[in-house]
Amino acid sequence: MSEISVNAKKELYSRDFSKQERENCMIKKIKIAVTIAFVVAAMVLAKHFFNQKFDSVEAVQEYMKSFGLAAPFLLMVFQAFQVVIPVLPGYLGCAAGAVAFGSMAGFWCNYIGISVGSIMAYFLARKYGVQIVLSLFPGHQYEKWSGKIENSKSFGWFLFVATLLPLFPDDLLCYLSGLLNMNSKKFIWIIILGKPWCILAYSIVFGMV
Repeated sequence: MSEISVNAKKELYSRDFSKQERENCMIKKIKIAVTIAFVVAAMVLAKHFFNQKFDSVEAVQEYMKSFGLAAPFLLMVFQAFQVVIPVLPGYLGCAAGAVAFGSMAGFWCNYIGISVGSIMAYFLARKYGVQIVLSLFPGHQYEKWSGKIENSKSFGWFLFVATLLPLFPDDLLCYLSGLLNMNSKKFIWIIILGKPWCILAYSIVFGMV
C-alpha cells in the first residue's frame, strides 16, 4: 500500500473521529441547556405556585388555562423533547399533564408528544447511527439492551410489549429500533398502538390526585 493511501486513510479516520467528537459535544451541550431550562422553568413555576392558591385540581387547571392554547402545545413539545434528549423520566410530564388538564386531555397531550418524540428518536438513530445512542445513554445500558434484542426471536413483539408496560427504557428502545433498520411503518404502528395504554394508566392515576 502506498504512503499516499495510508495518509489518506489516516486523514479520513481523523475526520470521522473529529465529527463524532463534535456531535457528542453538541449533544452534551443540548442536555445541559435542557436541564438549565427545566430548572429555570421549575423555579418560575415554584414562584407562581407560592403566589397562587392551588388548593384543588380545579385551581391548577384554571391556572394552566390562563396560558391559553399554548399550554397543551408546550406540554406536547416537552414530552417529545424528553424522549429525544432523555433528561427526565417521562412519567413526570404525564403527571403534570393529568393534574393540569385532567385525565383525558392530559392523556392526549402526553400521548401525542411522546409518540412524536419516539418517532423522531427512531429516525435520528437511522441517520446518525450508534454514535448518537452512545452519546445519550450509558454504554452499559446500551450493551445490556442491545444484547437482549440480539437474543430476542422477534424484536417487533418485544418492542410492542415494552411499550405496553412501565419501567422499560422506551427511549433507548426507540433509538435501537432505528439502528436495527426496522421497517419505519411497522415501528410507527407499534408506537401508535402500544404507547397509549401505559400513558392512559398514568393519566388516570395522576388525574385522581
